[in-house]
Amino acid sequence: MPNLPSRDLSLTSAFYQALGFSEVFHDPTWLILARGDLQLEFFPHADLDPSGNWFSCCLRVSDLDALYTAFHAAGVAETGRGHPSLQPITRQPWGQRMATLLDPDGTLLRLIEDDG
Repeated sequence: MPNLPSRDLSLTSAFYQALGFSEVFHDPTWLILARGDLQLEFFPHADLDPSGNWFSCCLRVSDLDALYTAFHAAGVAETGRGHPSLQPITRQPWGQRMATLLDPDGTLLRLIEDDG
């Protein structure tokens, strides 16, 4: 499971819930969110600077188009800049399709379509 930083666990939870995730666990020291088979875990990092955040993870999904559409419909801008934002789905040099989500804390989530 990706363990990612959060400046504020409650704000992180609210952002991801708008994207279709549900809280599995939440206390002052840890947050676990799930959306189907996807699970993300967050730890508090109050001093995190989103513009200098180097945390990232890869999420392999079976239906990238549906996930991307849901994130975009939830109001995440398709700009590739700023926090939060999306970069559109593109075919990568290794053959798989990928999009990216930059969350409000500047963490990069690579959304990669699983070949099965």
